Amino acid sequence: MAGFLEALEASGADAKLYLKPVGFLDSPHYFDAQNQRLNNSLIWFSQIDCGVYESGKPTLRALVPVDDWPIMSNSLPGWLQKQAAVQYEHLTRIHDPLICGDRVIRFDQPHVMGILNMTPDSFSDGGKHGGDPQGAADAGFAMATSGASMLDIGGESTRPGADMVWEGDEIKRVVPVIERLSQCGAVLSIDTRKAAVMEAAIQAGAHIINDVSALLHDKRSLEVAGVSGRPVVLMHAPSSGKNPHKGDGYGNVVTDTFDWLEKRIADVVEAGLAREKIIVDPGLGFGKSITDNLALMNNIAMFHALGQPLLIGASRKRMIGALSREAPVDQRLGGSIAFAHHAIQQGAQIVRVHDVPETVQAAQIWRGMRDAGVTARV
Repeated sequence: MAGFLEALEASGADAKLYLKPVGFLDSPHYFDAQNQRLNNSLIWFSQIDCGVYESGKPTLRALVPVDDWPIMSNSLPGWLQKQAAVQYEHLTRIHDPLICGDRVIRFDQPHVMGILNMTPDSFSDGGKHGGDPQGAADAGFAMATSGASMLDIGGESTRPGADMVWEGDEIKRVVPVIERLSQCGAVLSIDTRKAAVMEAAIQAGAHIINDVSALLHDKRSLEVAGVSGRPVVLMHAPSSGKNPHKGDGYGNVVTDTFDWLEKRIADVVEAGLAREKIIVDPGLGFGKSITDNLALMNNIAMFHALGQPLLIGASRKRMIGALSREAPVDQRLGGSIAFAHHAIQQGAQIVRVHDVPETVQAAQIWRGMRDAGVTARV
């Protein structure tokens, strides 16, 4: 640690610190004071991967035991101490429950968000529920019955190459479904980047706004979200324009995405949105290569340092096919569950999936194992 601190003194003024919790423990009660609870979850970390980056490139790295962190953080150069203090507070903060009407989402356990597409051209299940709001609602009820805490209802595909949908058509697709699901017991999320659709969906009973452009695509979205008081999912994408996948690439996809989300959180909070109602999503698959997506998946835990609940959506995405002999979309269940399980193990509070019953079962098995580990006396 001494060598790391000495090397830091030579770092430039643009050096930035990133903290990633690692060394997760199955039975933390055997190691009191040597671990910290991650966001009041069922995950405890015993070490911190402390990385220093300059111009997006890693220059220094240290693995710091939790019980050494006070000494380490107090020894950091002044311009890095504040970064370290803020990120560590974020890693250990308790997220307040989300109050969604008469529904409550607590973040001391992971939640499954079921995907309900009302689009004819979705990459996964396009056209399955097109023109049939009752059939879509029945599918939503089935997801809720299977254990989905949340349902994400969308009327416009954001797959690569998809055409934009006029807001009037998008409203016609989603509102009848939301109205039918308003009493299903699950929290309803509207997946849209258009302010008019947000307004109509909220009027119909939606509880959460999930915007792939992080409220940047439509100039009115930030105002609509603020006035509504609804929780908002801010997702990273390289563009807020017509094509959310268009970008110039990344210097370092993990730190670039982290920095972008950090700034976007600050901007929307400054605009008046309550920080306690912000969820973040690193945007897997949006303008990112397979290598980029895997880098993000391997560093999910770092994003807890943003201080917000994390939503991870890897279900049925192209990288699963690329890693499994080009498995077609309808044969990616195993890979989808593997990614969802990994996200949960890294502390993600919400996983967005197509295959609800199977993912809920995987999450329940994980929860049972964690409960057993926390209470183990062997």
